[in-house]
Amino acid sequence: MKQFRRMTYPYIVWALILIVAPMLLIVLYAFTTKGNDVVTTRFTLHNFARFFSDSLFLKVLLRSLKVAAITTIACLLLGYYPAYYIAKCSETFKMRWVLIITFPTWINMLVRTYAWIGILQDDGIINTVLGWIGIGPIQMMYTEFAVIVGMVYNFIPFMILQIYTSLTKMDGSLLEAANDLGANKFQSFLRVTLPLSLPGIISGITLVFLPAVSSFCIPSMLGGGQYMLVGNVIENYFLHSGDWNFGSAISMIMAIIIIVSMYITKKVDVTEKKEA
Repeated sequence: MKQFRRMTYPYIVWALILIVAPMLLIVLYAFTTKGNDVVTTRFTLHNFARFFSDSLFLKVLLRSLKVAAITTIACLLLGYYPAYYIAKCSETFKMRWVLIITFPTWINMLVRTYAWIGILQDDGIINTVLGWIGIGPIQMMYTEFAVIVGMVYNFIPFMILQIYTSLTKMDGSLLEAANDLGANKFQSFLRVTLPLSLPGIISGITLVFLPAVSSFCIPSMLGGGQYMLVGNVIENYFLHSGDWNFGSAISMIMAIIIIVSMYITKKVDVTEKKEA
């Protein structure tokens, strides 16, 4: 046992350096003001008050939450059936479909998002096809639509895999019992399949909503700097404005929102398990 503990020491040190120390610095910057040096030791809540007193920042926050919610709902609606279909396939086809779904995630997100620029721009693939039938061009780039499409494309594999994992654990005899009791396919889905897949749905919502609400790469590329989300604001204050104190305060606000979201989804998951 002692030897095992000694083996964990390097990992603990590594975690302290790469995880705990940066988080402590963010907290330090958030509650201090910029002085002659990097920060002063004077405690202040000015950075948080600045955020909540400015309607522009609140508007960006609400926009981020809205886009993340739309992305999550779209991933759920578009991803549930593929997950259900894969779960019903034979073992050989399951592995093939899982490989197909996860393959895009092997490619860097920047490259995948750049591909959507070529698809959505005025002379891109979609507008070219629409032009053949006398429609367009339609302005899709640098809009909320483009940002949501990019997020759904990048995050939907997480939703599919989580739901698929829950469905593969489902006991098939339950569906047979529902059928014997006179339930049709739709009723069996509502009464058996959907409730048993809720843990996967909740996990998928968590894995999609959290990165979507704090994303800055996709809005920056597909929004063209004209469609700002909270992640872009944080990036701007850290990299361009140099106001690390205010950027850290916004980061802490987002961290609290994410923690509350995770707590709510966890409570819902626990409630569903108790009812089951």
